[in-house]
Amino acid sequence: MKNSVRVGIVGSGMMGREHIRNLLLFPQVQIAALADPTPASLESAAREAKGRAPEIFENPQTMLAAGGLDAVIVASPNFTHRQVLEPLFEAGVNILCEKPLCTTVEDARWAVEKAAASKAVFWTGMEYRFMPPAAAFIDQVKEGRVGRLVMLSIREHRFPFLVKVGDWNRFSRNTGGTMVEKCCHFFDLMRLIVGEEPVRVFCSGAMDVNHLDERYGGETPDIIDNSYTVVDFAGGQRAMLDLNMFAEGARNQEELAAVGDKARLEALIPDGDLVFSPRVGFRKPKQVQTTHIDVDQAALDAGSHHGATYYQLEAFLKAVAGDGPVQVTAEDGLRAVAMGAAAELSAREKRVVHMSEFGL
Repeated sequence: MKNSVRVGIVGSGMMGREHIRNLLLFPQVQIAALADPTPASLESAAREAKGRAPEIFENPQTMLAAGGLDAVIVASPNFTHRQVLEPLFEAGVNILCEKPLCTTVEDARWAVEKAAASKAVFWTGMEYRFMPPAAAFIDQVKEGRVGRLVMLSIREHRFPFLVKVGDWNRFSRNTGGTMVEKCCHFFDLMRLIVGEEPVRVFCSGAMDVNHLDERYGGETPDIIDNSYTVVDFAGGQRAMLDLNMFAEGARNQEELAAVGDKARLEALIPDGDLVFSPRVGFRKPKQVQTTHIDVDQAALDAGSHHGATYYQLEAFLKAVAGDGPVQVTAEDGLRAVAMGAAAELSAREKRVVHMSEFGL
């Protein structure tokens, strides 16, 4: 790995600042530049950078014109991603673009084409793959610990969407909708764990509790705050997502469960436990095994994704240095956006949506 890696960040909001805190844990990284049109956000982000004070820019074009960057992290609002990515692709820099890749399938396809034509690293930011308990869960399912995987369920019971600059995340036109903005993480996990492509999606969801009394320029938010989504995969496997965004009192924010023909495996986050339950036969003693997955405390302290931002950045920096593969491609980003778009369409039209409707 290079002795020094100069990183620029586009977007200095909550996620941009989380990247800064985690980049500070890598001695070889110089946080060289920040770009954001909002002065207050830039000031907050610059303070997070501490002794590695970056240059400040109003937009990615002027940041790139200053030169000298090895990689750029895109952490700007969802609806800006295509606009931000255009000059980055032209400059040929290594890119980590936060999820969702784009807010529409059309724009995500464009990003896939540009990434394929580039010689630089392109990485779609999907932190949930890198939460240590989730990563251990994924490895064990793929290694066959549950036998032939039949069913996968993912539950996220959490807090409502936080307030963002300009309240951009209150409207689906800016986010792609909750099933794209938030749930692309889980659709990405489904594809990764199942190892097949989805063929049909059914989502029942609505905005039932959060944001009902909020008004922005006279408009009421239109983002789903709870849903059930069922996905059928080409190999016959099925997966379900249970999302609730007014359940911040839940002990575990994420719960993953894989059931195969030999056993059941769960991952509980933030408890950090893997729970293995093999089949034992009717009325025979259960043989449940619980394993705790440790997470580096510095990584935990640096973010709100159970250490995942640190571990993803570690892998990204290795890819930039040529010491490791790109683990989350633009194609992965496109597929997750398409599944989210299918879920949004399904919830609106109250019907099963076939992925072939998106050309996938």
